[in-house]
Amino acid sequence: MPSLSNRIMVLLIMVFAILCFTVSANAERNIGVCIRNCAQCRKMFGVYFMGQKCADFCMKYKGKLIPDCEDEYSIRPFLQVAEYDY
Repeated sequence: MPSLSNRIMVLLIMVFAILCFTVSANAERNIGVCIRNCAQCRKMFGVYFMGQKCADFCMKYKGKLIPDCEDEYSIRPFLQVAEYDY
């Protein structure tokens, strides 16, 4: 018959595994939202928005900070002045 401490250990391992899978799924979902927002901002702002830099940022920080095209402060690091050839 398993002891109480073994049962508690198995229960803790199961809880830990469930938490790990949940956190992992949320991170993947957030990365997807982040990258889609980068693409939307690129469509809105064209050459003024650095979409690749935004996507790299999403991957680096695992979607913890999601850019919002209508919030200047969240997209400011990805804005640039267009280069003109005269």
